[in-house]
Amino acid sequence: MIAGRNGIRRMEEWAKYTDLNTKLGGPISDFSLPPQYTRKRIRAMGRTAQLATRASEMALEDAGLLGDAVVSDGRTGIAFGSSFGSTEPVLAFTSMLREQTTRGINATTYVRMMSHTSAVNAAMFFGIKGRLIATSTACTSGSQGIGYAYEAIANDKQTVMLAGGSEELCATQAAVFDTLFATSTRNDAPGETPRPFDKDRDGLVIGEGACTFVLEELDFARARGARILAEVVGYGTNCDAQHVTQPTAGTMEIAMRLALDDAKLSPEAVGFVCAHGTATDLGDIAESVATHAVFGERIAISAPKSYFGHTLGACGSIESWLAIEMMNHEWFAPTLNLCNLDPQCADLDYITGEGRRLGAEYVMNNNFAFGGINTSLIFRRWN
Repeated sequence: MIAGRNGIRRMEEWAKYTDLNTKLGGPISDFSLPPQYTRKRIRAMGRTAQLATRASEMALEDAGLLGDAVVSDGRTGIAFGSSFGSTEPVLAFTSMLREQTTRGINATTYVRMMSHTSAVNAAMFFGIKGRLIATSTACTSGSQGIGYAYEAIANDKQTVMLAGGSEELCATQAAVFDTLFATSTRNDAPGETPRPFDKDRDGLVIGEGACTFVLEELDFARARGARILAEVVGYGTNCDAQHVTQPTAGTMEIAMRLALDDAKLSPEAVGFVCAHGTATDLGDIAESVATHAVFGERIAISAPKSYFGHTLGACGSIESWLAIEMMNHEWFAPTLNLCNLDPQCADLDYITGEGRRLGAEYVMNNNFAFGGINTSLIFRRWN
């Protein structure tokens, strides 16, 4: 992000899909598992669950809790999600229906593809015996994971929660949006797309990834001397209940206000909004209108998906992490490829160019999903 370039590339392996218009993706090119991930321990994990479990291990290690008794004695829970599990196991069931045989189905086929595979596999890997909340709500899976984990701790149900989302890259996901004419087809210029809020945007690009938060009750974190990165202070979520794929600005606005109310903050207290910013036509317009309704034209805003694409179930957690990183470094990345603002997008303080030095005590991260699901999270800088 500091270098000002994205991780989008042309997916040559998708050329075999003749009716797929987009050939663009944001893959992880160097993912591998360390030796402790034995064949026995990962036999129920597809790539989505592997990404989730490895991210969770790294988060626990960073927090100084890997192997700690609190993780496995019932005081820790997990709230984690993805849009779907791994897609490869679906082929076995397809074969069953077409060829009337179950030869391709084994004991782990369903477990690798089920929507709660990431939460379950991570819980098993670390022996997490507290509550398990599987958030499979498409593009709000990761942010709902953080939100519900926050609520579990705030209501004294758990002391520690792992929270976040994961998603693997598959051409089937691109096809979902391709059929809606919502994917970018700049196949020969991957560095120039996606272009959130830009007049010349032509759709989203699918990516992959995982991000895990370790949330702790404040007194517990202080007592053990934890290195606190930020405080979760507000969470809002709701549903449009209008259209399964078309966003509604009015309920987006309400979700943001719910988060502000939960945090007991005025809109003026928030210094930056991390946008969902998918680079889709209707989505960018609705989001910008809703954001303007809450904050007016003064709010600084940028869209991380311009760098690594739309990671679906992982985006809420990845983008929350990036919002916190930018807040703590007092440097906010610009929206990449935003060169010509769409006049239909509301008047906001879009960060472009070289990024911006900005001191913010509170930042907001927003995500919106198919089904009209809206989430808003507010984080406070920890001084």
